Order: sequence, then C-alpha cells, then structure tokens
Amino acid sequence: MEIGFVGLGKMGSSMVERLLKDGHEIVVFDLGKEAIESMQKKGAEGADSLEELIKKLKPPRAIWIMVPSGKPTEDTIGSLASLLKKDDILIDGGNSFYKNSMRMAQNLKEKGIYFLDVGTSGGVWGLTIGYCLMIGGEEDAFKKIEPIFKTLAPKDGYAHMGPNGAGHFVKMVHNGIEYALLQAYAEGFEIMEAKKEFELNLEKIANLWNQGSVIRSWLLELAEEAFKKDSHLSSIRGYVEDSGEGRWTVAEAIDENVSAPVITLSLLERLRSRQTESFSAKVIAALRNEFGGHGVKRTE
Repeated sequence: MEIGFVGLGKMGSSMVERLLKDGHEIVVFDLGKEAIESMQKKGAEGADSLEELIKKLKPPRAIWIMVPSGKPTEDTIGSLASLLKKDDILIDGGNSFYKNSMRMAQNLKEKGIYFLDVGTSGGVWGLTIGYCLMIGGEEDAFKKIEPIFKTLAPKDGYAHMGPNGAGHFVKMVHNGIEYALLQAYAEGFEIMEAKKEFELNLEKIANLWNQGSVIRSWLLELAEEAFKKDSHLSSIRGYVEDSGEGRWTVAEAIDENVSAPVITLSLLERLRSRQTESFSAKVIAALRNEFGGHGVKRTE
C-alpha cells in the first residue's frame, strides 16, 4: 500500500522501516534532510516539502503524521489540510490530547477529509516487536488503510476503538496506567536497594520475577537490562519528565468523578523528582523543630 509519512524521529523512522520491510510504498518528509536521506537509503521516496509529498502520492491519499503533540501537530495538520482533497485520509499517530483530535477531525470533515487518531505504543522496540495501535475515527477510513495497521502491529495488536478521539483517549489512559506501574516498580526496587545488609542483586531479582511471578512484565525485562548496564543506576539522575498524558488522565478522572489515587500520586512523584530541594520539606522540618524541638539539618 502507498502512504505518506511526516516525521522521522525515533518512532517515525522505525515505523517507516517496518512498513518498507513489508513491501509498502512510502513517501517521507521531515524537517531534517539527513532523516529523509536515511529513509531513502532503506527504500523510501523522499520529499523536500509537504507540497511535494502530496504530489508524489496517488489520490485518494493517506498520510501518517508522527510529530510532537501540540503546536507541531496542529501546524502540520493545518498545512496538510490546505493541500489535501476530498476522501484523503490523515492519521495522527502522536500523543495528541483527545479533545484536540475531536476538534481537528471535525474541521477536516467539513472539507471531506477523513481523520484517524491513532494512539501508538511500543517505543524504540516497535521496529522488531511491533506497535500496539489504538485507533479512533470513521470505520470506513480505518478499513481502507488496515493493511498499514496489520504491518505495524504484532498479531492482534491493533483495534478500532470508536469515533474520533477514542484512539487518543484510550492511549491517554494507557499512559496514565504506565505512570502508576513504573512508580510501583521504582518504589519496590528502591526499598531493596536501601536494604544494604543483604547486598541484593537487582538484575537477578528482575529476571527472577519474570519467571512465573504474578508481577512479571516487559517492564521488568527492561529493568533487568537497565540494572545489567548499571547495577545501582549511579550514572542516572533521578529526574523524570512527563509528556502530558498523565496530567490529562488525572484531569479526566476528576471530570468523571473517578477516584484514581495511584495514577495521581505517580504523576506528583514525577513532579517531585525535579526538585533539587523541596521547600515544603523545609517547612515540615522547621515546624517539627518549633513544636517538638526535633533536630534539623542546617545548610552550610
């Protein structure tokens, strides 16, 4: 199948490579010429602009966007909307906020352009393992480019979630759950790392837990790999970013009156990780000193 691809970062380039290996015809565009040239060497056809990409595709066209969420996605869709024609299909495979996807879908629908919001999970391992795809939008558009989904995903690794917005909504919740899982593993390994008297081997434990344990998972396999490279993670700073989906999940839980304390606390822990010094902790230390005479550690 023929498809255009915009955005050749870590995920985008791996997705294009997986598609090429399965015989799909891909026209690619990226702001970086080196990224385009790299994909051309693997068999893709390059385009120097969005206009050229459109011209190189036979109508009705299908174009997959894999750029950062927010303004980059909005700008790219806005530019493509002015170039595409009726019955063309636009796919956003990034981590856009689902309400924005619903709005963009409505704007494109007025021009007769199909829009699919595709929550994509798999990270850098997707090239070899495949990507889990959560797809929202018109079912007709979904069926038209289903061969693309079949190539990108492992067996049973893609599904139509519902109308526009549903794909990115499910991916948002998926990432909220991911926050909580990561936090649980992190706290458990920190407790074991703190128990110095046993001199525990965290790599060995991660491997052991994946042998029939109820908490076995791919994340534990990755933990084993991380501890193999650096047994005490001494080279890594404990600073954890969030890409937005955790915040959106917590906000949605509040809007829907759903109690989600674990996901919420895992998000707050990420915020705490960015503080070199916590003022709130200083306040607590000062108050304990004032009411109970408890000792405080002084700065030099």
